[in-house]
Amino acid sequence: MTTILWWMIPLVLCIVLYKFTLRFFFGMVIVPEDRMGLVTKKFVLAGANRSLPDGRIVATRGEAGFQAQTLAPGLYWGLWPWQYAIDMSAFSIVPEGKIGLILAKDGAEIPTGRILARKVPCDNFQDAKMFLENGGQRGRQTAYITAGSYRINPFLFEVTIADQHVITENRVGIVTTLDGEQIREGQIAGRFVEGHNNFQDIDAFMNNGGNRGLQPQVMLAGSYYLNPWAVQIEERFMTEVPIGNVGVVISYIGEEGNDLTGAQFKHGNIVEKGYRGVWMEALGPGKYPVNTYTTKVELVPTTNLVLNWANARSEAHMLDKNLSTITVRSRDGFPFNLDVAQIIHVPALEAPKVIARFGSMNNLVSQVLEPTIGNYFRNSAQDSDVITFLTSRKERQESAKAHISRVLEEYNVNAVDTLIGDIVPPEALMKTLTDRKIAEEEQKTYQTQRMAQEQRQGMEKETAIADMQKEIVKAQQSVEIAQRTADATVKKAEGDATSLKLQVQAESEATKLRANAESEATKLRAGAQAESTRLNASAEAERIAKTGNAEAEKILAIGKSTAESYQLQVAAMGGDNFTRYKITEEIGKNAIKVIPDVLIGSSGSGTDGSMSGLLGLKLMEMMDADKQKKEN
Repeated sequence: MTTILWWMIPLVLCIVLYKFTLRFFFGMVIVPEDRMGLVTKKFVLAGANRSLPDGRIVATRGEAGFQAQTLAPGLYWGLWPWQYAIDMSAFSIVPEGKIGLILAKDGAEIPTGRILARKVPCDNFQDAKMFLENGGQRGRQTAYITAGSYRINPFLFEVTIADQHVITENRVGIVTTLDGEQIREGQIAGRFVEGHNNFQDIDAFMNNGGNRGLQPQVMLAGSYYLNPWAVQIEERFMTEVPIGNVGVVISYIGEEGNDLTGAQFKHGNIVEKGYRGVWMEALGPGKYPVNTYTTKVELVPTTNLVLNWANARSEAHMLDKNLSTITVRSRDGFPFNLDVAQIIHVPALEAPKVIARFGSMNNLVSQVLEPTIGNYFRNSAQDSDVITFLTSRKERQESAKAHISRVLEEYNVNAVDTLIGDIVPPEALMKTLTDRKIAEEEQKTYQTQRMAQEQRQGMEKETAIADMQKEIVKAQQSVEIAQRTADATVKKAEGDATSLKLQVQAESEATKLRANAESEATKLRAGAQAESTRLNASAEAERIAKTGNAEAEKILAIGKSTAESYQLQVAAMGGDNFTRYKITEEIGKNAIKVIPDVLIGSSGSGTDGSMSGLLGLKLMEMMDADKQKKEN
């Protein structure tokens, strides 16, 4: 029993310490699946490769020291602990969106003038022995590893995780490389190189002769695997050419090109696209990925451009921000200020010539427009006094437009219009001019008022005439009626005289018949009385006739004042119609009897006729007396 116990003790120990036992007696090493084994050889018993060459720290031929070859996951024998030290190391893991930068601790020397070690075949740096045997150089490597897990020997390589480079939308990446050939003399950027996949393969870039420093190529928006030890990116906004503008390209790199302007243009060279200088082809409206270090885009407005020489006003383009109100001096020595606006237009095809001549639109304004316009108005003001300058503003504006157009035409710029704005003369002269203008306006006002009064008087006269038409017609009718009434009165007076004569004669005859018996004296007395009565009647008839004539003349005189009015009414209504109308009106107004109530006539002669007349008259008197009684 005791013997069995003793045999059991070594068996238990072997089971418990099997790894140590196998490692010590058989050199067994187990590498887990998520690890790799780093081998350090402690010594070499004998041989040519007993020690590492000078300058080397990793062994590739079995020399003592850190071994280039690592142990992959698995079971290994013969690695006795007294000769080999085995360290377990985790894999190198590069996450998504990252890259692994490699620094080699051993290898060949990097050539003078270079800062990066060139890429060699080494299975993404997982075969250290291949790396060293293929001439891998120590230091920062141009190659890098992308996302994944790698069995990289940390004795030889150091892995640094870096971000993937992302260029955002509406931006452009300006590239500067840190290694490569020297830039040629006279150039500020390297030459254009193809085949490097947007600088992601820096070895291809350098193999094709790429230069270190600023690159002419740019990178657009996107994600890139860029080695930050080899490439640096500076993001800039894309160059935008707004609508209504063109972009004149000025290239600072490239070969010298042939001048395309001809012999007449002596102010600069304009070359084809891709050469150094001002390009003949301008950029239209849009966005462009322009390298702002190698190329400049000068915006030139192609729409009508307004420039203000005014202290308080400036346009959105700000080309006139340094322009101010022009101060001039007149011939009579008075200084005054005036605002000027100049409208210009630069044709799109002429824009490269303008930039080749001046370099920018600001230079065009400061070197040409400002002195040209300022000097013109100063010279123009010296030719006249202030008041004349103010009153001849339109003519001076047209003259300025013609002069400035001729000047700007020589600079490939069109002068659309020249406008004189506010003119501020001395206060005293301004008051004089204002007073004069007020007096002129008052004079015009008075003239206008006078004309209005004359028109009003004429209107009132015509209105009065129109209103008098009715009265004129009425007056004309009254004249006609008065004339006819006068005639009727005369006729009536003659009739009354005749009637009275007949009455006297009748009375005389009656008296003669009654006094047949009387003496001759009585007869003579009766005859004398009859004669006296006849004479009185004749006188009375003559008086009545004269009275009628006087009344008629009076009525005629009154009617003459409105004669023209009656004549106009007669012309309007017609003579006959007017007469009928007026007679009818007068008959109705005065209640004139057209037909007598009693007709007294005499068909006999002598004494019988006279008696009939006297009887008729008597009858009429009785009827009148009876009528008056009834009325009373």
